[in-house]
Amino acid sequence: MSNVLTKIVDDKRIEIEQRKKALPLESFLDNLTPSKKSLYGALSQANAGFIFECKKASPSKGLIRPVFDLDEILSAYKPYASAISVLTDEKYFQGKFEYLDYVTARVEQPVLNKDFFINEYQVHLARKYNADAILLMLSVLNDEEYQTLAKLADSYQLDILTEVSNQEEAERAIALGAKIIGINNRNLRDLSTDLAMTEQLAPYLRTNAPDAVIVSESGIYTNDDVRRLAPLSDGFLVGSSLMAQKDITAAIKRMLFGDIKVCGITRQEDATSIAQIGASYMGLIFAEKSKRDISLQDALNIVNAVPFNYVGVFVNAPVEDIAEKSQALNLKAVQLHGEEDQAYISALKPQLPDGCEIWQAKGVVDELPELDEKQVDKFLLDCKVGNQSGGTGQAFDWTLLENIQEPSKLVLAGGIGPDNIVQATQMKASIIDVNSLVESAPGVKDSEKLKTLFERLRQY
Repeated sequence: MSNVLTKIVDDKRIEIEQRKKALPLESFLDNLTPSKKSLYGALSQANAGFIFECKKASPSKGLIRPVFDLDEILSAYKPYASAISVLTDEKYFQGKFEYLDYVTARVEQPVLNKDFFINEYQVHLARKYNADAILLMLSVLNDEEYQTLAKLADSYQLDILTEVSNQEEAERAIALGAKIIGINNRNLRDLSTDLAMTEQLAPYLRTNAPDAVIVSESGIYTNDDVRRLAPLSDGFLVGSSLMAQKDITAAIKRMLFGDIKVCGITRQEDATSIAQIGASYMGLIFAEKSKRDISLQDALNIVNAVPFNYVGVFVNAPVEDIAEKSQALNLKAVQLHGEEDQAYISALKPQLPDGCEIWQAKGVVDELPELDEKQVDKFLLDCKVGNQSGGTGQAFDWTLLENIQEPSKLVLAGGIGPDNIVQATQMKASIIDVNSLVESAPGVKDSEKLKTLFERLRQY
């Protein structure tokens, strides 16, 4: 064990003895019943599952979520989680068994008790607080200790997430018959993370334990991370990256689906459904020639009824007009679709709300245009047909993006819908923009097409 882990385990032994005195096993043993929920089953579905974690602090990051509101956390987790993990270690993670009890009473998903299990008393305690699964770390336990705890867990029908962090532990997990194997991407010696650990160990585990469920743990922050590891693992355990976010729901959507913008919103009912389904942005078009043009008053009605990240789309509009609308609507970005030059952008920038980005649209025909304007946060690339860039419903040749230098500054648009959304994600643009191919008529979004699009984004 590393020095850090040794200290944690030594402290855990002291804690267990204190807990035994404060809450003797005989005081609750006769009331314990088996779990009726299966972590293995929850993670054995067609698509990769997510175990989302309730974690207030950690040794590597210190205090992660100062305001630890479990109701807020669970409202974000429940629609998307296959299972939920609760930290109960108090000294190093500021966890509590009361958190475990609170969560298990409020969710349908199986709940994992994450702690440093070294003693049978802890297994009984996990079930007392209604856990459905426990974590057993092979970096902490020898084979005999593991088998003792696993046998007791099995008597309560508690699933076991067996954690490995190197090749030797992976071999032990297979020999021990582990059914759910978690690959910890964190180096327990220096606490750094490297997703290559999953890439290194998962093929070995898949070959030698074909029926085991493989979970990748630690260091998973983005949709790119998830898509990188999804071919190798059946699920992901994610904690710190979500707990550090002010808006957990938005962070989950970005992780599961990537950043998706649905443009051309004209109806409040569409905005309501899109806000719930998985998008990160919605676009409001202020251009008289557009079939999806919206008035400021109608836009205000939508924004006030459905708070979200809205992008305003403008074509050669007066700077003052954009400034007024962006302030009134608290836009997250303004998207410029005309011939707005550097002087225009420089004049506009200081008049926007704090944090409001400028996205400049560029039409693509046979080659990529120059992307060199200053003060532009992102460039939206769309197919140009004749003099029209955008709104054509056509895609340009995406192979032009293969050697692009800064995909993080790109918004990919034009002709994207359910049939090619997965291919679009492979282009590595930071945001994907959809519009006409998720409509039943201009400005009227089609709920079935949107549902299909987001379902296909989750087919990994």
